[in-house]
Amino acid sequence: MSLQKHQKYWKENLKYLAILLSIWFLVSYVFGILLVDQLNTIRIGGFKLGFWFAQQGSIYVFVILIFIYVRLMNKLDKKYGYND
Repeated sequence: MSLQKHQKYWKENLKYLAILLSIWFLVSYVFGILLVDQLNTIRIGGFKLGFWFAQQGSIYVFVILIFIYVRLMNKLDKKYGYND
């Protein structure tokens, strides 16, 4: 495998990581801490939305992002020939 191909692979991998971690930061920190008062004006299932993001939402989103990352990496591995 050429060095240039390997560098492209890692560049795409880091791009995926940056995007997914940014989403998780948005959900866990921004929605769960900074915007909690504004989101608490909305109720879903009897619970305040800000409370839900702080207590459960960020965990659910993190687990979903793990599955998305696995899928993206499987595609990336196939694209660059790392899928042995």
